[in-house]
Amino acid sequence: MSGTVQAQESATMRKVMLRIVPFLILCYIISYLDRVNVGFAALTMNRDLGFSAAVYGLGAGIFFVTYFLFEVPSNLALHRFGARMWIARIMVTWGVLSGAMGFIPQISAATGLSYEAVFYTIRLLLGAAEAGFFPGVIFYLTLWFPSAYRARVVGYFMTALPLASVIGAPLSGYLLGLDGFHGMAGWQWMFIIEAIPAVILAAIVLGYLTDKPGQAKWLEPAERDWLAARLAQEERERAGVATHSPLAALANPLVLALGFVYFGVVAMNYTVGFFLPSIIREFGLSNLQTGFVAAIPSLVGAISMVVWGRRSDAAGERKWHLVFALAVGACSFAAAAVIQEPVLKILCFAIAAFGIYGSQPVFWTLPGSFLSGAAAAAGIAVINSLANLSGFAGPYVMGWIKTSTGDFTGGLLLVACVAGLATLVVAMIGRQHFPQRAPQGEARPQAAE
Repeated sequence: MSGTVQAQESATMRKVMLRIVPFLILCYIISYLDRVNVGFAALTMNRDLGFSAAVYGLGAGIFFVTYFLFEVPSNLALHRFGARMWIARIMVTWGVLSGAMGFIPQISAATGLSYEAVFYTIRLLLGAAEAGFFPGVIFYLTLWFPSAYRARVVGYFMTALPLASVIGAPLSGYLLGLDGFHGMAGWQWMFIIEAIPAVILAAIVLGYLTDKPGQAKWLEPAERDWLAARLAQEERERAGVATHSPLAALANPLVLALGFVYFGVVAMNYTVGFFLPSIIREFGLSNLQTGFVAAIPSLVGAISMVVWGRRSDAAGERKWHLVFALAVGACSFAAAAVIQEPVLKILCFAIAAFGIYGSQPVFWTLPGSFLSGAAAAAGIAVINSLANLSGFAGPYVMGWIKTSTGDFTGGLLLVACVAGLATLVVAMIGRQHFPQRAPQGEARPQAAE
């Protein structure tokens, strides 16, 4: 590759990276915070509303029933109408519904429904509203970034998950301290205040995002031409092997296998998101102290997403990077289940966070290697929706086990076993199904740094 072409690639990808990725990270931070802040609300909401651990677990997880049902239709709608319009629609509806969680007592009084019924209803509606956001963004990134950049780009984007906890855990702990302000509980203020950014960002999305590289007026004509040509080249190289039919993608055995693998990842992820505050609170800490301690594993996760995704890109290897990260996550999760000493338990969760978060940017390079176009939109949504069923099953089972046994040990061990099985599935998938190297002529990953 000539120095001129390499310089053009570096300049183009730097512009695209800086324009798109930080903004999407911000959107995803708000998305994830609004999804899992119910874990912090539970510290006082459950007592105020009379919820048992089983009721809370069902309410936390029921979100994923409608999330599962609407995931594929939502992602196909994004492919049809464009990311800009559809992501804005998703954000404004989830913002309104997330804020409504702060008015459960008022809604109950106005409708005559029980607190539990209102809780379940809003969580169901919130799942339907948010369905398609994450897989939609993953698909959107494939429209802008050549394959050699995707592990690190997905890693950068998905740092939003741990960053949401790093930022949101202390913030949520602080907002719980607003108890009694204007006659409302702290958990009510937490839901209301943390929902506002989603509505504001929905309006910004409409003017900021660009659906396709060819529409990017913020790129120079030569840069637009280069990026479009590179992505078209990759599309042609996949043409003989990629699945293009959305219906074929739904039944593709590799899509289903990857759905189970990501099920194991998500099971660990949401167990931490929904129950780590309650586990830490049992150490005898205050709400604010709980928030700061809960941020420690997430900080480790943010680092691992960037480091492990970049390492996979630099090595041009996916399979064993994924296997290693999953194995670390599963083993550390099991250790956290049986260790009771507080410092060691948090250390185990922190090491588990390396595997949980580090596996995800590598994992999401895989669907684009054998799916294309609308099939990629459908396949990514199928993988994510199947995986997020663990977001329903995990909290429900964890809550039931906690109510039955009085502690979280059995539930944590069960999740660790599922993650262990996911690790074995990846190890058994043939290496031919994993993208190994960048297409011929593609710049080295560091070219855009």
